Amino acid sequence: MRLRRFEWEGAERTAEDLRFWTSASASARDVRPIREEVVDGGDDAVLRLTARFDATETPPKALPVEAGEGKAALASLEPGIREAMKVAAANIRTVAEAQIGHGRHRVDLPQGQTVTVREIPVGAAGIYAPGGKATYPSSVLMCAIPARVAGVERVALASPPGPNGELHPLVLAAAALSEVDEIYAMGGAQAIFALAYGTETVESVDVIAGPGNAWVQEAKRDVHGLVGIDSYAGPSELMLIAGHDTDPDWAALDLCSQAEHGGDSPLVAVAVEEAVLNALAAATERAASERPGVDDAPLALVQVPDLSNAIDLANAFAPEHLELLEEDAVSMASRVTTAGCVFAGRFGATAFGDYVAGSNHVLPTGGTGRFSGPLGPDVFRRRIATVEVPAGAAAKLAPHVDALARAEGFPVHGESAMIRR
Repeated sequence: MRLRRFEWEGAERTAEDLRFWTSASASARDVRPIREEVVDGGDDAVLRLTARFDATETPPKALPVEAGEGKAALASLEPGIREAMKVAAANIRTVAEAQIGHGRHRVDLPQGQTVTVREIPVGAAGIYAPGGKATYPSSVLMCAIPARVAGVERVALASPPGPNGELHPLVLAAAALSEVDEIYAMGGAQAIFALAYGTETVESVDVIAGPGNAWVQEAKRDVHGLVGIDSYAGPSELMLIAGHDTDPDWAALDLCSQAEHGGDSPLVAVAVEEAVLNALAAATERAASERPGVDDAPLALVQVPDLSNAIDLANAFAPEHLELLEEDAVSMASRVTTAGCVFAGRFGATAFGDYVAGSNHVLPTGGTGRFSGPLGPDVFRRRIATVEVPAGAAAKLAPHVDALARAEGFPVHGESAMIRR
């Protein structure tokens, strides 16, 4: 674990220092050649890039995965894993369904016109589930189930194959449980470009959602506008605010669990008392030394003057995950405005949200929680307004249209309204 202590310089300045120290991203310059290769070369280019970055031993001969492989994988799972996956899927679906409103809102206005706003699902959603060091069936559930709840007609999954050219059975099983329509063995930036632009066998989608490394997120940023995206869901982040009664060993495992995502996962521990911070640092170093694969992540230690400053720092930093391990955690949580997901109380480990709590683990990172939130059905739905202007309303509204249009230099707009008086 790479520890570094930061001096308190106020919430905004300290958050800026933390973000600069922990940031890691691929630049647009790095992913642009991949986009051009995919757009020009289609399937062959995606297969070539997949062989280079993912399926290094036995490249797949085709991108689409046979439809029956998911159901077969689900049936073959060890019963305990299959049950856990079903619990996660049920909870994710319940929370997603609770977020769907009536879908139609009609407003009658004083001049006699009506405006009706409908919510409808997008036609096709592309789901990205990462691969690499680990397998992420949970990300399939977290993305595909809200898309299904939203009413999306076609859900396509892309996930990088292993070195043998095949997708992990857990990913296939999760796809079957989530009722995914299409599965493609492709990953990285090339998968995002294939979903956005389409290839010979991959039909383009309307929205792309899912977490991924810096290359994946930069590719999502590149195609935003051509398609919709959920948010900038980059390397996992955890900020933890510890109090005098925080169990340092529990907190250490929470930090180490997020460090499992890789060396570019920022970790921040905050406390008012120096003794608490010292105990947490020692416990985390000890836990990391005993657990392979978690000692690479950067851990920032920040001592703050009081708990109010701790929340100010959290709001300025906008962490993906925020654990409040203080006695008054629920009250503190009400002051948090930018975190992707808040875990309030000593039993609320981030790991529960990562898998089975029902909340979504696809969350804004890199400070983007200031303007975005958890992935939900709304990512896969759009609004359409229908305006009805009867004759009486047109007569009342037309002079106002004419006045405003002429003031803006668009007199024909005014004529278009006035002719209907």
